[in-house]
Amino acid sequence: MPVANDAPGVDIQRTDDEAGTGDLPINELFQSLQGEGRLAGVPSVFVRTSGCNLRCWFCDSYHTSWEPTHDWFGVDDVLAAIEEYDAAHVVLTGGEPLVHDASADLLERLADRGYHTTVETNGTVVPDAPVDLASVSPKLASSTPTAERDPAGDGEWADRHEDRRLDIGALAELVETYETQLKFVVTGREDMAEIERLLDRLRDAASARVRDDDVLLMPEGRTRAELNETRGTVADLALEYGYRYTPRLHVDLWNDAPGT
Repeated sequence: MPVANDAPGVDIQRTDDEAGTGDLPINELFQSLQGEGRLAGVPSVFVRTSGCNLRCWFCDSYHTSWEPTHDWFGVDDVLAAIEEYDAAHVVLTGGEPLVHDASADLLERLADRGYHTTVETNGTVVPDAPVDLASVSPKLASSTPTAERDPAGDGEWADRHEDRRLDIGALAELVETYETQLKFVVTGREDMAEIERLLDRLRDAASARVRDDDVLLMPEGRTRAELNETRGTVADLALEYGYRYTPRLHVDLWNDAPGT
């Protein structure tokens, strides 16, 4: 998939050889509706960086993780692209955007310009920057690319992913520092025991309150057909456990098209 940038009049990019220390590897930059979480339906500019410290087998941005694709943009260039749109909300996503030092610079400068920022993160990295909503998606054991579910087929990432996927200290710092939603990708009922254990650990570790309203259950599925298989079960689980259900609105509207 090529890098997608539909901002009119902005086409400033660098190759890997030309990239500087303050640049960001951009996979996509586009305007759409936020598809997930408490701001679902809000028009937003999405800045999707490439590169991730984990490898979920069901990753819905495959070209930022398993096969990272990007061009390098300076933060000034990214801001110029964002300003081409008439939107007050910016979503920094990935991959894992917080593995890039320049993400903090971008977030600082977006805050200075009055944008509302959401950072979509796996919860293993804590930013040193202003964030209006930390949309944290802790990865469950069901995300690990086991031999049966390894997109690369070589088993290289299974142990690394399993070792890195949860950091209770980082999660506690995130909920203490930022307005946070905890968004779990649910593959089935068997995930719920782990979610309950994780929330107990997090509530013991964090000084801030973690409310049930902060917990969102999201059905796993990268296409409409895949969502059709999981959404009913996950909706029933949200009702049973008292957590929120979040749709994947962009998948319902546009299936798995890039730039949505």
